[in-house]
Amino acid sequence: MQGWRPQVAETSRWKAPVGFVTTPSGMPSSDSVDLDPRERQVVKLFEDTRESVVNVTQLKTVQDRLSLDIFNIPAGSGSGFVWNKGGNIVTNYHVVRGGSQLRVTLLDQTSYPAEVVGVDPSKDIAVIRIKAPQDVLDRLKPLEVGRSSSLLVGQSVYALGNPFALDHSLTGGIVSGLGREINGAGAMPIRGAIQTDAAINPGNSGGPLLDSKGRLIGVNTAILSGTGSYAGVGFAIPSDTVKPVVEQLLKYGQVMRPSLGIRVAPDEALKAIGLRGVLPIDVPTGSPAARAGMQATVRDRSSGGLILGDVIVAVDGKEVQTIGDLYDVLDGCRAGQEVRVTVLRGAARGPGAGKQVELKVKLEERGTSGGSMFVE
Repeated sequence: MQGWRPQVAETSRWKAPVGFVTTPSGMPSSDSVDLDPRERQVVKLFEDTRESVVNVTQLKTVQDRLSLDIFNIPAGSGSGFVWNKGGNIVTNYHVVRGGSQLRVTLLDQTSYPAEVVGVDPSKDIAVIRIKAPQDVLDRLKPLEVGRSSSLLVGQSVYALGNPFALDHSLTGGIVSGLGREINGAGAMPIRGAIQTDAAINPGNSGGPLLDSKGRLIGVNTAILSGTGSYAGVGFAIPSDTVKPVVEQLLKYGQVMRPSLGIRVAPDEALKAIGLRGVLPIDVPTGSPAARAGMQATVRDRSSGGLILGDVIVAVDGKEVQTIGDLYDVLDGCRAGQEVRVTVLRGAARGPGAGKQVELKVKLEERGTSGGSMFVE
């Protein structure tokens, strides 16, 4: 249509785009409907938690070519949930990535601008804070955080979010699997993900996965589908992973991950010679690993061949067979903490050769010494 341009009100009570369906305020009470105990439990779960779930919308700034007026139009949306009464909202990193402006829409359809507090791309987690009056913040209802480590395959779970711009939609299913590995927004995969058959569709990203008590046990983040729509397999980042990340983002604005200060070879490098573990290929002078005496694999200048150095096989008694294992162990540590790193030394002499040596390494914040743990 000639002369048409996007019309989005730019006020503190911005209206959600057409297609966002308000949860009816006149819904009948669960007490007035004939429900069996199981249904009553699920209805109560929804009623108790829906206020905690929000819609997160990215606004993209565009300019009308004819009038040169500047407008904000929705460029993408996802879900999020209230973490505390300070206005902090947890969502996925990929939901807020690249957004010039963010808006958060509450259950009553009031909407407020939001700013990014901190992000962790490696875990696909972001914390944003809404800019709302104090009386609005006082009414926010944080979710209770449960323990994902106690989950069992087969137990009931519920996904709450805004799929396809349909706000506050509830889907149910079971825990289909635990300890899954999924692609994250960062360079490393997300390990330990929860697999569920509860429908997770575009727009559900960043919303909560709840147990039957309404406790947060995961953050919905991905679906396994070639079309981008639900295909029976969804994934969530476990709450035991989310909680420490959020706490660090709130405290520091970033995740202060500990590091050995080394660079490592791809897992395939060790597999090719029949070994399991992590192979340091650079141990910079002054790094925590160097101070502890760790030896890197180096190339012989005369022959051009590799001289196999230490192979990391355990940290604090926890077996390390892959780079992912090493990341998992270090994620549970903190900068400044001393850990016992077990290495296999002298393994180049053949199968069964070498001896285990224990090194005491004082971890530092990643990047402090100029070295970092990444694959080369």
